[in-house]
Amino acid sequence: MLTPQMKLQRVQICRELLAKFDEDGEDFLRQIVTGDESWVHRYDPESKEYRHITSPSQKKFKVFSSARKVLLMIFWDSEGVVYTEFLEQGNTVNSTKYMNILEKLKARLRRVGSEKVSIIHHDNARPHTSFETRTVLDRLGLRTLPHPPYSPDLAPSAFFLFPKLKDYLKGNRYETDEDVKNAVLSLCRDKTADFFADGIQQVAHRWRLCIERDGDYVEKMLCHLVLNKMTFHLV
Repeated sequence: MLTPQMKLQRVQICRELLAKFDEDGEDFLRQIVTGDESWVHRYDPESKEYRHITSPSQKKFKVFSSARKVLLMIFWDSEGVVYTEFLEQGNTVNSTKYMNILEKLKARLRRVGSEKVSIIHHDNARPHTSFETRTVLDRLGLRTLPHPPYSPDLAPSAFFLFPKLKDYLKGNRYETDEDVKNAVLSLCRDKTADFFADGIQQVAHRWRLCIERDGDYVEKMLCHLVLNKMTFHLV
């Protein structure tokens, strides 16, 4: 559960972001490149909701998800997917790995000819906030948006992209990791720019809702997603 201090921090950050949005409008949202990671199973029979890599295991499965899975790392903006990377089961995203991903993300932004100012939005996992990572972000000229701890309800991948991805994959069996990866990439290719723009635009509405609810979760069902990421992320 969120403590009073956590709720206050959520409100403060949402007010800061809304002020920027009210000042710059859609131009502000178009600068956002949001990134997150999630497990993707070869077979997931009934997962209708986003489960982060730190989410607790559900205890009432009647049909179990496949033990085989890959870790999807994805960055996207209001126009579409910018960069994806898959990690095989058993790997983790530590600071070194994340810095390498940021290097490739920046290179990708250059290759697609994106000269716009990009603002990276990610959560507060240690690999994202370590001194080494912050140094790389500065060197690459990548600014970051503030994001309150334990707040997947304010992360576009968590409340928008991953649930739709899981619904798309739900019930399908994939024989290999490559089959899973291809299915994910197929969905990303098939979605229009309007789809991704909608996901980014929804976050501004959620900033307002968070303030109206005095920092409480926008969706109560997301409370179980806020376990300490230090269990899975290593510096």
